[in-house]
This record gives sequence, structure tokens and C-alpha cells, in this order.
Amino acid sequence: MNEPNSINRRQLLQASAAVAAFGTAISVDPFLQGAESTAISEKSVRYCLNMSTIHGEKIDVQEQIRIAAKAGYTGVELWLRDIQRFRDAGGKLETLRKKIEDAGLTVESAIAFGQWLVDDDAAREKGLAECGRDMEIVRELGGRRIAAPPTGMTKAPAMDLDRAGERYRALLEVGKARECIPQIEVWGHSTNCFSLKQVLYICAAASHPDACILPDVYHLYKGGSDFVDVAMLAGKRVHAFHMNDYPATPPRPEIKDEHRVYPGDGVAPMRQILRTMLENGFAGALSLELFNREYWAQDPNLVATTGLARMKAAVANVVS
Repeated sequence: MNEPNSINRRQLLQASAAVAAFGTAISVDPFLQGAESTAISEKSVRYCLNMSTIHGEKIDVQEQIRIAAKAGYTGVELWLRDIQRFRDAGGKLETLRKKIEDAGLTVESAIAFGQWLVDDDAAREKGLAECGRDMEIVRELGGRRIAAPPTGMTKAPAMDLDRAGERYRALLEVGKARECIPQIEVWGHSTNCFSLKQVLYICAAASHPDACILPDVYHLYKGGSDFVDVAMLAGKRVHAFHMNDYPATPPRPEIKDEHRVYPGDGVAPMRQILRTMLENGFAGALSLELFNREYWAQDPNLVATTGLARMKAAVANVVS
């Protein structure tokens, strides 16, 4: 089995071909970079709170919404587990949607874990059905996008990327029927979809107009992706970008989700990442996604406010 930060020759060849098929947005020729800089603006992006940042598992979803609105976010990225807990307690989706709208927020995306990519046919069909139900919930809340991580394939052998593309296409068709777009997510700790190269190829292989990528600063680093390759992401193919940073230690093979820090507080090339995305036409949501236990021990209002300030400062550093 491949290590999460390795890629075999076949996958490398497959992934390298994806650039042309998926569509590059700017030239990567070092002699041309910066020759014609696209006008960029802070107004191009929206700011979203992923509820893992404030340990949403321990906070009622209605309180999550209040915290995000009070801090000044424009959108939220909810977790289906929290929505289900709300429903299990007798809550209604229409009530939750009204609370979101009254708070002036939008549902930019949602986190779910349907197993749409696994090899077992029966399990995959069950996973696709679960994804469909999750998408219907997201739509009832006014959202149009959902995360699509490689759930169930984290420790599985590396799979053929063309086959992965076929399965992503099937998921995209489930989403098309429900007007909800599944964003394939880069997962740096997985043996599948751990690198941007792989995910670019899978999107191209899916050959579907809704194919798109959900990048994450931490996961790009964890999986060994070169941040230069962010230039291969056309802005319209990215609706949300998970924002976070990582420290210099522990080293990449040992770093975990819990080590994520606020954007700008680590060593990620944040200015390069944001400038590249904005020049590529990105006009989506920067979604703060952290799992830092030290932050979880703090007042969630403080964490949400601090995180938004850090994201805005990172963007201002690019557009200034």
C-alpha cells in the first residue's frame, strides 16, 4: 500500500495529463508569471465558518449560527452530524433555515461522509444514497454545495484514477438531480485523493461540467502537494477553500489535524496561495476549518472572531 505522501508511476502519469484536460487558469512559465497581473479585490471572496473550528460537535447548531453571525461571517459550513442531532431533538429544517437567513448567513457548504468512492459495489450504492439524502438536507437549508471526501478509502490501496473519475461522475449526477454540487476534497492523510495532482485528474476523468475541487491548505501540505500547483486550479472550479495554517513542527509525516492554526500564524505560503487563487478568478468562500484543541478550550466567540480577523488580514496582505 502506498504511503499517503507517495504516488506510483501510473498515477503520476495520469495526474500529469489532468492539467490539460481540466483546464489551467494561468501560465506557470516563470518568465511569464507576473507579466500580466489580473486585477484582484478583497470583495472577490466571502468568509465562512466551518463549525469544526469552534468544536461544533459540542455546540448546538443554532448556537453555531449565532456565533458565526455575531463574529461577522457571511456564511457557514455546517456538519450533517450536527444537523441530524438537531432533528433528533425535534428540530425542523425550516426552522433552521429561517434562523440562518435571519442571521444574514448563507450555507456555503456542508460536511458529510457518504462512501461514494469505495470499491465494494453494495457499500458504494449505499454511500451514494446517503450522499443524496445529505444533499437534500443541504438544499432544504438553502445550500447548494457539499464536501465529498474520499471516505472509506483512507487506508485502502491506491486506486485507478480513471475508475475514481467514473465514480465521481456518478456522484455528480446524484448532485445534479438535487441541484447540489459535491466538491471532491483533497485529503492529505489518505492513500487516495491525497494530492492535488490526483484530484485534478479525477475531476478531468469525470468529464462533468459540475466537477470541482475543495482544497485545504493543511491537506495540500500533508499530502505533499506543491503549492505551485495551485496555479492549475481555475477559479470557477473552486467554490470553497478550507483556510488554515500549519506550524514548522511537527514535521509533515507526523503533523495532524489538531496542529492546524489560524491563517498567518504558521509557515504556509499564504500570500502565494491566496494571490494565485484570486488571480485565477476565485470568487468563492474562504472557510475557516481548524481542529485545534487549544482553541476548543477557549470561548468559541473569541475563536470565531479571531479566525475571521486572521483570514481578512491574510487577504488584505494580498490585495494591498
